[in-house]
Amino acid sequence: MNNYEIIVYWSSDDSAFIAEVPELAGCMADGQTYIEAVQNAETAIDEWIDTARLMGRSIPVSRGKLVYA
Repeated sequence: MNNYEIIVYWSSDDSAFIAEVPELAGCMADGQTYIEAVQNAETAIDEWIDTARLMGRSIPVSRGKLVYA
């Protein structure tokens, strides 16, 4: 399990739930259900990290839940 925050919302334009991972630039996924979107985001996180390692890029340390003012 990853500790990165996942923000999930419904997109009427896409007719799907969208799951964004703010701490990992460009990391997002979608799904027909909330659960599917989160599961797909978990896969996307793993793939994002694997790709960053292969490319020698730094991997942000998870801050957990972000706090907004």
